[in-house]
Amino acid sequence: MKLAVLRGPRKVNRSPAGNFFLFAFLAVAGAFSAIPLVYAINAAFKPLDEIFLFPPRMFVRNPTLQNFADLVNLLGQSWVPFTRYIFNTVFITLVGVIGHVLFASMAGYALAKHNFPGRRVLFQIVVLSLMFAWQVTAVPNYMIMAKLGLVDTYWAVILPAFAYSLGLYLMKQFMEQIPDALLEAAKIDGASEYRIFWSVVMPNVKPAWMTLVILLFQFLWGTDGNGFIYSEQLKTLHYASNQIIQGGIARAGAASAVALILMSVPITIFIFSQSQIIETMATSGMKD
Repeated sequence: MKLAVLRGPRKVNRSPAGNFFLFAFLAVAGAFSAIPLVYAINAAFKPLDEIFLFPPRMFVRNPTLQNFADLVNLLGQSWVPFTRYIFNTVFITLVGVIGHVLFASMAGYALAKHNFPGRRVLFQIVVLSLMFAWQVTAVPNYMIMAKLGLVDTYWAVILPAFAYSLGLYLMKQFMEQIPDALLEAAKIDGASEYRIFWSVVMPNVKPAWMTLVILLFQFLWGTDGNGFIYSEQLKTLHYASNQIIQGGIARAGAASAVALILMSVPITIFIFSQSQIIETMATSGMKD
């Protein structure tokens, strides 16, 4: 194994006018993509007369915190504490994300770097499963959870998340890029299979599992568990927000406030993780 010589950044042969139009296009595209977020932030601070104004305004004219006060009053009237909804959502999200990243990484490592009978067939099944939306597998998942006696528990939502096929596919494809010579060198040094997995493989595929964390976090944070969870004490934050939204016109302000709170957590996770996602893989400068 030899390391490739690191060179400085290559210069792109592009005129100043080309640079200007490129950055102008990217700026317009970025501003257009930010419109829903900007509108949601402003809607959370709009009074009711501005929320129902037609045509709607993008920016709030008379900002107020009354929407958040109404939200607190509504939550105080619930017989299940709002902190319970938060705990349920956080528990399902964290356990689901950590468990899936762990299982997808171990399975992807086995499929990418170990030869065993049926490996290609198993990977073809994983690729085939990507064609089916989660709505298609909802009924089989429910039947499996019912047979296991896990309906109306946290695990009815968490266990299907462990089997998220996109994560396994992503990890397997990234791990194939790791040079076999790097793993062989670790074995020669006396590293066990688990030591190679945790100390060599996982650091080199960090962009992959960080991307997977964001994707699955967003999915589990927004789940309401309907169809699997029936007890009010086990419901998620998304379910509580739906109950507020369905309260009618008078709760439109509180609904805007809770929508801002729900979207703020995934956005914060993405902001702190995006540098890791776009980070170049450590193996990009290695050759067999």
